[in-house]
Amino acid sequence: MSRRINARRTEGVEKNIWVESAKLAAEYKAVNLGQGFPDFSPPKFLQEAFCEAVNGGPQMHQYTRAFGHPPLVKSLAKFFGRIMGHEIDAFEDILVTVGAYQALFCAFQALIDEGDEVIIIEPFFDCYLPMVNFIRGKAVYVSLRPKVEGSSVLSSGDWVLSAEELASKFTPRTKAIVMNTPNNPLGKVYTTEELQMIADLCIKHDVVCISDEVYEWLTYDGNKHVKIATLPGMWERTITISSGGKTFSATGWKVGWAIGSGHIMKHLKTIHQNCVYHCPTAAQEALAHGFEREYELFGTPESYFQQLPAMLHQKRNRMALCLESVGLQPTMPEGGYYMIADISSVKNDFNGQNTEDEHNDARFSKWLTKEKGLATIPVTAFFSPEHAKDFDKYIRICFVKTDSTLDAAEDILRKWSQEQ
Repeated sequence: MSRRINARRTEGVEKNIWVESAKLAAEYKAVNLGQGFPDFSPPKFLQEAFCEAVNGGPQMHQYTRAFGHPPLVKSLAKFFGRIMGHEIDAFEDILVTVGAYQALFCAFQALIDEGDEVIIIEPFFDCYLPMVNFIRGKAVYVSLRPKVEGSSVLSSGDWVLSAEELASKFTPRTKAIVMNTPNNPLGKVYTTEELQMIADLCIKHDVVCISDEVYEWLTYDGNKHVKIATLPGMWERTITISSGGKTFSATGWKVGWAIGSGHIMKHLKTIHQNCVYHCPTAAQEALAHGFEREYELFGTPESYFQQLPAMLHQKRNRMALCLESVGLQPTMPEGGYYMIADISSVKNDFNGQNTEDEHNDARFSKWLTKEKGLATIPVTAFFSPEHAKDFDKYIRICFVKTDSTLDAAEDILRKWSQEQ
């Protein structure tokens, strides 16, 4: 064909770090601490609920309500209504989506017009930018930046947002701000004071907040996740996005949701019904049972929302000690699945992996996968093209893995350290 086949919106976003990393890890049979998924099963009660759903009759294998299986949206409304201290209408204020990914897609498609500005707090999950570009919005970046290093192990809380810089990014064209707490890849858990600063600017400039909270139950060392939608004046201008996959360690189920005021959510539903229409019925039925269980056990030792972070807290500490022992400076995450590590001390023996346009961390990650059999993710993948070069000394490591996987990773790192 002589005419252009592709739409222009597909240009410049062909590469995807997750596709490339997974392919490279598989090719070299690497221990995969790159992609953010558990290599252990969901809790037994959830697996049993799924089996019961699959065997629950013909209705479990057919279409359900387009915007969310009724038992699930009712469970979500009851559960998060208590968490947020706000009555949630199950059928007006909630949209169930194909993972948090599609919830983000619906939010951008429904709310952003060509030329609208979207403030993105970086580092950010990489899909935010192409989703803004698809609709010809304008991404405006503001970076979390580390304080001066004051201890041997930094905390993700030492990465801070400048109130003055953030305020300067708001213009009459600003339509939305996108944030992620706990943050991927840092593990930063925003404090109430930080959220209030963001909320004040949203209210002042009449801006919508898209809050990506998929790691909301994974916090450590007494840090508490606070939903920005609970702050005064924010319910009516916030879309809160989360994920059944991250909540219950079942990422392959691909069920997420968005919660917000019905006057906003109706626009997301318009996109959803003309995109995927609805989500798998049996998985939604099982998640409904999961949330009913957690509603009854919330705050007790039997709650999965207590057990999972307790388990990951130990894995986090173990990974940090290992990284320190081999000379890679970790930043201790306050929440989430991941920690970043400073690779500045590494000798540049991985430069043979480079292409001219690759950052230092990307070269190192490829070298580590190919030569040592350990897959990680370069942190520049989470920054804008304009700012990535300022943060190319970090890699992201996922610690939500079985002990045997972490054993294998530690063995690789220690052998490599002895070779240096």
